[in-house]
Parts: sequence; C-alpha cells; structure tokens
Amino acid sequence: MPESAIQKVNALIKKHKIEMIDLKAIDLTGRLHHISLPIHPNIVKKLVNEGVGFDGSSYGFRKVENSDMILVPDLESAAVDPFRETPTLSFYTHILLTDDKRSQFSQDGRHLAKQAEKLLSKFTGADRVMWGPEFEFYIFSDVEYDTRTATSYYKVEHAEEFFKRAYHAANPFDIYDDFRDEACKYFKMQGIDVKYHHHEVGERGQQEIETYFSPTLETADNIVTAKYILFNLARQKDLFVTFMPKPMYHQSGNGMHLHLFLTKNGKNAFYKKGEYGNMNELGRFFIGGMLKHGAALSALTNPSTNSYKRLVPGFEAPVALTYGQGNRASAIRIPKYVSNPEETRFEYRPPDATANPYLCLTAMILAGIDGVVNKIDPVKEGFGPFDKNIQDDSIKDNIKFLPRNLAEAIDALNDDYEFLMRGNIFTEELLNQWIKIKEEEVKSIVTMPHPFEYKMYFTL
Repeated sequence: MPESAIQKVNALIKKHKIEMIDLKAIDLTGRLHHISLPIHPNIVKKLVNEGVGFDGSSYGFRKVENSDMILVPDLESAAVDPFRETPTLSFYTHILLTDDKRSQFSQDGRHLAKQAEKLLSKFTGADRVMWGPEFEFYIFSDVEYDTRTATSYYKVEHAEEFFKRAYHAANPFDIYDDFRDEACKYFKMQGIDVKYHHHEVGERGQQEIETYFSPTLETADNIVTAKYILFNLARQKDLFVTFMPKPMYHQSGNGMHLHLFLTKNGKNAFYKKGEYGNMNELGRFFIGGMLKHGAALSALTNPSTNSYKRLVPGFEAPVALTYGQGNRASAIRIPKYVSNPEETRFEYRPPDATANPYLCLTAMILAGIDGVVNKIDPVKEGFGPFDKNIQDDSIKDNIKFLPRNLAEAIDALNDDYEFLMRGNIFTEELLNQWIKIKEEEVKSIVTMPHPFEYKMYFTL
C-alpha cells in the first residue's frame, strides 16, 4: 500500500477528529458485519500491514476447522460514518487467508468483482462495466413478526394507503418525500450520486431511489452503503425499511433493477445508431449471454425464497427471458427514453436486494462475457426482441421463463455453472457453499406451516 494513501487517511483522521476505525464486510449471503477499533498512533499502517483476525465460518465462509481469516481495510473506501455518535472512519475490507503469503480469499466478493472486470477486458476488449442501480423499498410505521413451533405471524402497519396510481404520488400524500430527501443527502455524503427519487407503484409506502452510473466494485460497495444508510435513517425516525422482494400480499414487489453498459477508452461500447435500441453487436451478445444463463443467474440475483413471490406475472414483474424496448415483463429492457449515445444501455430487471451485490454483479458480467465469447445472438436464440405483451398467443408458447422458486433456481445453477468458472473467478468451493446455504433456506420454508394454510385447511 503506497505511503501516500496512508498519509491521506491519517489526514482524514486529523481533520474529522476521528476516535474509532470501523472495518466493514458482508457475509456470503450479503448481511453486513463490522468490527471497531479505537484510534492509536500508527493504527492505519498497522491495519494495512497486519489486518484484524476474524472467524470466517461465522460469515458463512469455509469450514469451522479452517476458518481463521484477516480483514484488511481498503483505504480508498474511507468514509466518515454519519450514524455513529463517536467520530468514526469506516472502511470496506479485503479478506485474506492466514497462510504465509496472506493469500486473497477466493470467496471474497470484492475480490471477485475486481477479477471479473479484468476478465471483461481480456475477452471483450472493453475497459469496464458501468452500473446504475434502482433501489426499491417499503417504509412501514410498525412491524411485528415471529416464528416458533406453535406460532408464526407477521404484521406490518403503513401510514400510507393509496387507491391505485401511487406511482409518482405527490405530497402531502407522499408522506416520505422528506425522508427520501434526507436519505439522498446521506448518499451524497458517502459519495453516491443520486439521479432522482420518487414514490413507487406500491400503494402502502413503496419508495424508489435511483443512482447514477459507477464501475463494478464501487457500485457493489454503494449498494451495501445505500442499505446501511436507509436502515439507520429509518431507525432514527422510528420507522421500518425493508428491501424484501415481496413483503405484502397483492402489493408490488421490491426489485433492484440494474442498468448497465460497457465502456472502451472511456466511451460507450454498446452504441450503434440505427440498430434496435441503438445496441450494437457487442451489446446484443452480452444480452444473449445473460438471457441464455438467466435461469442459473437467478440463484445469485434472486437468492431468497421470497424473491419468487415477486417474480410472478403481473405487478410489472420481469419473468420472461426475453428482451425488448417496451415490455416491462421482459428480463431485459432497452429504455426508449435514452437520448444520450454515451448512456446507451439495457436494464436487467429481475435482481432484488436480497442478493450479495458482489456475487450478483460478478455473475452478470461472467454471463455477458460468455455471450460475447460464444457469439450468443439473442435474436437467433429466440429471446426477442419482443415489444408485445408476453401473454400474446403468438409468442407466449415460445418464451422461456425464470425459475418459479428458489429450488428451481438452484437446480438451474447446478445444471449451468461453467460460465461462472471462467478465469477461476467462481470456484467449486464457493458454488458448493452457496448452494448448500440456499438449499438450507428452501428446506426451512417448505416444512413450515403458513398462516394462510390455516385459513384454507384448518377446518377442512
């Protein structure tokens, strides 16, 4: 680590009168963890050289008998934490092993994201992927839930209740516009540029914040940071934020649509005027790879049992492995409203925020690379373009759909994973660990009585 980087961090510590260093990392499933260290002389240099040991098995990594690992701060991620009472400088971290070489841990999602962009350059000639996430979430005034052997329930209370047409609802009826304003200020403080925010379609308090484009690792970090900000801000205001894909019956689900394009020498690498959606061959092949591997991708982009309660026809759910300009039921949409050639892009609509963002973005890149390497033309593969309703009789019988549940998504990943192993980015160990965790989640749900089953069957 260059001495200048350490000096820059020490200057931040002095400027903001920092008293604590906070090291953040997410576990395999995407949940955020942290450890805090009081400031002392030379702490930054010591952390860079030595790191902090932790138990990786508690993060869902490796086996318990071989789980000692090291967190080392990424100094470029330094940011003052706005929610700590004690002045705290926060860092995202690299995860290293405890061998003599202090090797990079192969399941560290931040490492995978960086390696994927290197592989992108090798196989496509592009420099990087630029991503623009949309964060959809609900705000509730109160939440209760519990599950025990003889009890299972949830109850949410919402201060808003529209009768349809809640999309872009105006204040005073959009009662959380000030909350979103404040959240956007925190986003800016943490280096996240917001494009806009608004009330979403859901009539019981659904919100959206969309951000501008950034490279892969920065985007994945920003996704983690955005959730951290929204959860903490809600806690301060005695509110409850959830990114659950389907928190309420008969209400729109929460997605995390991802807009993306490649760049080469700083220029958009997808643009070709006059083609469908102004999308050139490179863009079409990238789309083709993502759609061909869409079923397997869903085990990483939509990795919760709740994900598939959102991915059903209706509610503008992106359930079809197709692409087009005007069909929001397609997994991939090329926005019609884009007028700037440098923002020519497509939007991958299935993902949700239960995903580990590093694994999610990395897997999408690898699917796109496979499309480019194997020249997977989405037109020839029958993926579109479709601008009709997918239920139209002339096309619906020829369309492939996303898995209907997490178990099907896991099966799809088991049948189609080689594209993820290009460049040894995803390893068999990582995929096996991921599948094991997700199979356990499936089993925990299928054996549990649902409250609605009591309504249907208790007196039958």
